[in-house]
Formats: sequence, structure tokens, C-alpha cells
Amino acid sequence: MAVERTLTILKPDCVRKNLIGEVTRRIQEAGFKIVAMKLTRLTKDTAGGFYAVHKERPFFGELTDFMSSGPCVPMILEKENAVADFRTLIGATNPAEAAEGTIRADFADSVGENIVHGSDSVENGKLEAAYFFAESEVVANKA
Repeated sequence: MAVERTLTILKPDCVRKNLIGEVTRRIQEAGFKIVAMKLTRLTKDTAGGFYAVHKERPFFGELTDFMSSGPCVPMILEKENAVADFRTLIGATNPAEAAEGTIRADFADSVGENIVHGSDSVENGKLEAAYFFAESEVVANKA
């Protein structure tokens, strides 16, 4: 199986709750290598660009308001089967439906404020990673 990359974003609620370290620890303990990471604050426009696929959905305005409400931490992660394994680690979008012990089950408050974003496919992971990081910002992690 080939090593894949996926994008995660520790969302503004994660940062506000001071959970960056705990969530990052869980990610690393699950075998993911962090190859790019930054603290940033999205504008409503940059959040809208990232979530453009949802533009026609009724929750789009709420989503972009939330994602621009405070700092967030986008990261590129590497691991074999990264996309599927990461989505298992974070749990269902609705924390009430997330499996026990997942990041969302443990820390998320609602569907809208669910702590963390995870790419839903390898292809989207590549596109999403490029939205936040130039290839020159990605560090090969051989450890």
C-alpha cells in the first residue's frame, strides 16, 4: 500500500478550547507524520474558497462565518491509507454519531463546530493541501 497525504484543519473551536496539542498528539500516536503545519486565520473569502463545493448548501454562510471566527491549524499528514485512517480517527461529522474514543466524540460540540476537518479522498486531499501550502513548505518526513 502506498503512502498517502491528507489535509486536516484543526478548526477555530479546537484552537479556542486549547486542544491543539492533544489533537496533534492523537494524530501522531495514530502513526501520521506531519509534513506541513501552520497557524493561520481564514478570512470569510478564503474560507469560502476552501469550502466552495458547499456554496449552494444552506449551511455555507454559517460554515464560512465559523471558519473565519478565529485561528485554525491546517496540516498535511502522511501515512499508508491516510485518508480512510484519518476519517476513522476523527469520527463522524456529527459528534453524537461519532464512535467512542474518536476526536469528534471526545471534543466536538455540534455538527457545525466539530473540531477538525479531514479530506474525503486522496484527490481532494491533494487539492485541499495545495490551498494552504506551497510544495516548498512541505517537508519530507523520513522518521
